[in-house]
Amino acid sequence: MTCSPTRNPFTHTETAAVGVAIEGLSKNFGCFEVLKNVTFSVEPGEIFVLMGPSGSGKSVLLKHIVGLEKPTAGRVTVDGRDASSETTREQVRLALVFQSGALFNSLSVYDNLALYPREHQVADEAAIREKVMRALQILSLEGTAHKSPSELSGGMKKRVAIARGLVMEPQLMLYDEPTSELDPVMSATITEIIATLKDEYHVTSIVVSHDRELALGIADRVGILMGGELVSLGTPAELRAPKDPRVAEFLYPKIDLKNPRFKKLET
Repeated sequence: MTCSPTRNPFTHTETAAVGVAIEGLSKNFGCFEVLKNVTFSVEPGEIFVLMGPSGSGKSVLLKHIVGLEKPTAGRVTVDGRDASSETTREQVRLALVFQSGALFNSLSVYDNLALYPREHQVADEAAIREKVMRALQILSLEGTAHKSPSELSGGMKKRVAIARGLVMEPQLMLYDEPTSELDPVMSATITEIIATLKDEYHVTSIVVSHDRELALGIADRVGILMGGELVSLGTPAELRAPKDPRVAEFLYPKIDLKNPRFKKLET
């Protein structure tokens, strides 16, 4: 599914965000069923946030969209194409922002961003420099170009990872826990960046996150996975008063010092 092309101010060319469809997706690792008949779609240009407890299958689902995993049953399509197909990865521009940033410490920030266009020979060095410096400028990182990632704060690393994705001129951006290990102000900054990229650069965004403020603040829709099943799918407004008690407990846990949760955990 593709929407009408929109001029991208980063690339100065027309580009179209793409849709994603998850249809009856199940995934087993041996006898362990990680995903159970998951079905939902993400519209072109949408910000879709996927939430759920640790171990609920969020990262595995993300790997299916990227094409790193193949379903045990069901299918995943990006722009109507099989997500696991090499052809799809060649025809749809997709960028993944890893939770850790996944930057190469042996390379400068500039060379981290230039790596993809150099390896794929998509432009000459002058054009690559223009793309890299434009991406750094968009995220207010111009002064980091010649630094090593080890010299950067956690928030800067996250922004550099997003800038690296921008250099790929993506139609689809995937974020794995983009605000983890950040202070509240930097978490808000990353949240604002994701929203800005949707509005200004017309890219579909799928965000895996535990950050309730991010989900309720910028998502068009939110899906919640629990035990490998999609137990909730709705707008942020709908999730502010969830009807499912499991979702209410996950999003708005109450602290009860007289009956603490850890006393109920298996040992």
